[in-house]
Amino acid sequence: MMENLQGLMTEEKNSNTADLDRLSSREIVQRMNDEDKKVPYAVENVLDEVAKAVDIIVASLENEGRLFYFGAGTSGRLGILDASECPPTFGTPPELVQGVIAGGQKAMVRAVEGAEDSAELGRDDVRIHGVTERDVVVGIAASGRTPYVLGALKEAQAIGAKTIAVSCNETAVINEGVDVAIGVVVGPEVLTGSTRLKAGTAQKLVLNMLTTASMIRLGKVYGNLMVNVQATNQKLRERVKRIIMEVTGVSYMEAEKLSTLADGDAKTAILMRLTGTSREEAMRLLKLTKGRIREAIQQYS
Repeated sequence: MMENLQGLMTEEKNSNTADLDRLSSREIVQRMNDEDKKVPYAVENVLDEVAKAVDIIVASLENEGRLFYFGAGTSGRLGILDASECPPTFGTPPELVQGVIAGGQKAMVRAVEGAEDSAELGRDDVRIHGVTERDVVVGIAASGRTPYVLGALKEAQAIGAKTIAVSCNETAVINEGVDVAIGVVVGPEVLTGSTRLKAGTAQKLVLNMLTTASMIRLGKVYGNLMVNVQATNQKLRERVKRIIMEVTGVSYMEAEKLSTLADGDAKTAILMRLTGTSREEAMRLLKLTKGRIREAIQQYS
């Protein structure tokens, strides 16, 4: 293990933070902030790869495929976090984007010893979750060498699924055979080897892009508005009304009425208002255009 870790950027000692234990609180957080500023620039260097990954994900989801994240520790938790935000934000079914962590759900809050070291466990989890050739599997590992993630990617490749690797080292074992390799090199951590810091931030930024850009491409956003948001609580019901007001220019009262007529669906309400159609006709147009409002308006006109 020690031999494998040698030479990994994520394990190197950061010369800028070698005296952390002698600094004041203000000085510590300043050093951390200085290091964090480097992360967005590192992500910028891999935007071409991220865009290629988005294209792959969009093609899969349009073909009744799904998106899976597989990771261990922080990487696994970030995958689950990103996946869990898709249903409320984009109105997607929970099974469309799934996060899987080594050791199972209990590993979300407490480390499961040895889980990340098992490639077989990664292979098993791919099979357990029913990954098919229509799906996309994203393996997330800051080091680029986590056996669990490597096992998951290899099994996904054997099945015929598209595969994407996300790591934070220039060379990564998990890159072998994948369709897209995204290596965000953020440099040594503030705390040596603590990849929940810069590496974790970089991974979160990349995952944000993968799902958000994909959902935009799939028509679940109008302008920069979350028109596919599900009105499952009071805050989100109010958001739906604000979105209707923003797009159509109606008053709050009219937006509330439209939302009720559309059963809380912002897209349907917007289309009803902009085209003057009934709820049923608006729903038909949206089904015809796979939920894309602009195309639905063009179809009507």
